[in-house]
Amino acid sequence: MEAIKKVTKIDRAVVAKASAHQPIASLRRVAAYARVSTDSDEQFTSFEAQVDYYTRQITANADWALVEVYTDEGISGTNTKKRDGFNRMIADALSGKIDLIITKSISRFARNTVDTLTAVRQLKEKGVEVYFEKENIYTMDSKGELLITIMSSLAQEESRSISENVAWGKRAKCEEGKVYLPYKQFLGYEKGPDGQPQIVEEQAKTVRLIYSLFLEGLMPSGIAKRLEAMGILSPAGKQRWQTSTVESILRNEKYKGDALLQKTFCVDFLTKKMKRNEGELPQYYVEQSHPAIVSPEVFDEVQQELKRRREARYVGRGGCFSSKIVCGECGSYYGRKVWHSNDKYRTVIWRCQHKYENGEPCKTPHVTEDQIKAAFVAEMNRVIANKEQVLSDIGMLIETLTTTHELEDKESAAGMELKDVSASMHKLVDDYARALIEQNVYDDRYAELLAQSRTLEERIAEIGEQREQRKARKRELDSFYKVLKATGPIVEFDEELWNVAVEKIIVQTDGKLQIKNR
Repeated sequence: MEAIKKVTKIDRAVVAKASAHQPIASLRRVAAYARVSTDSDEQFTSFEAQVDYYTRQITANADWALVEVYTDEGISGTNTKKRDGFNRMIADALSGKIDLIITKSISRFARNTVDTLTAVRQLKEKGVEVYFEKENIYTMDSKGELLITIMSSLAQEESRSISENVAWGKRAKCEEGKVYLPYKQFLGYEKGPDGQPQIVEEQAKTVRLIYSLFLEGLMPSGIAKRLEAMGILSPAGKQRWQTSTVESILRNEKYKGDALLQKTFCVDFLTKKMKRNEGELPQYYVEQSHPAIVSPEVFDEVQQELKRRREARYVGRGGCFSSKIVCGECGSYYGRKVWHSNDKYRTVIWRCQHKYENGEPCKTPHVTEDQIKAAFVAEMNRVIANKEQVLSDIGMLIETLTTTHELEDKESAAGMELKDVSASMHKLVDDYARALIEQNVYDDRYAELLAQSRTLEERIAEIGEQREQRKARKRELDSFYKVLKATGPIVEFDEELWNVAVEKIIVQTDGKLQIKNR
């Protein structure tokens, strides 16, 4: 037989009687927030009036205990970052000092809906309620839940709108060629009176030194150590230099007076996640947008050297020997290895990077840094003993490299041919648009002209590459010539001389080291 449910109603008087023995609840700790800004047109137009109003309102309620009237005077409510009173109030509430916050309206609390929503949610999680007088909304009741939902939607749309407006503004400035630098962390420039970058000469000397040391053969890591030893501070004002910072300075086109704009963009307006622009959006290259710290020629030489080292699989942690020691059997570069790194037998050796990667190990042996240094000293003394003849040979080679008329003529001829092909393509498109030629004729001829155009562009690029290689080679020989001319016999390893004098060392299978000078 099914049991009959019995429901008993508990009368309110019974509840009151049952609860009579419970202790009286403590007073509710209440705070108020008051803010006045220049556009205030609300009921309490003065800052003092708001403070007085909330003080009297809270103390008049027997169930409330006044914590504090937190205030911000003459501060915009656009965001909460610079509102010390607001931020202190939130911190006190989250630490358990406040139960209820009273404020005039949502707009007085924070005009930025994202900040409002964030604060309300944080407070609600800690059991702290906010009361907006004008809207008559308590955040803990059902209306409060609806408010949070509406505010979430508003916050998202506001973020989207702000993000789109900011992005549009940035792109408009890019199209106008306006350049902005993060001056606080950008070495060599400061904002000038006209709002444009101007050179800070003391910092510019450091930038030029970095470029010079790199062209002398130092790695970015070696340059960083040199700068630290010289007591030169980093762009962030720190004693320690990061290798990545040096690399960034070497690659930044702004140091030659140009600017590539819109390198990155925001992919998510909510998370503010940034992404490197890889063709998703247009970029803008502004030439001579501001004063240059290094010449375009020096900058281009550095880019050429960066490319050479990258293609040579430059080993960044091996000091001055990186990318200069070559296996005489397989042609791979030697890499730095440390044996017995944690005991007294610790030894640094160099070994073919691909010694054990191709089945049969390369027969070339490993070499120690002492062996390399000894071979270099011996080779340099041999060269110095025959200095006059070597200097004469270098001088002739420099003169040959300086002559680029042949390359310039080839580049000019290819450029003229490309111009003719481009004109033919425009005429072809025009004839097709006017229905003077058939579709199949147009397709075949256009494909032919397009192939010619691409071939000519590749030829021009190749000639330009050859010209840059000649310039880089000339620079290397110039440095070698100057150093050799001023150098006498040496008795120990000289890193700076090594950097400018040695192109590479080839390790033969019999262990002999063949040094190829610049």
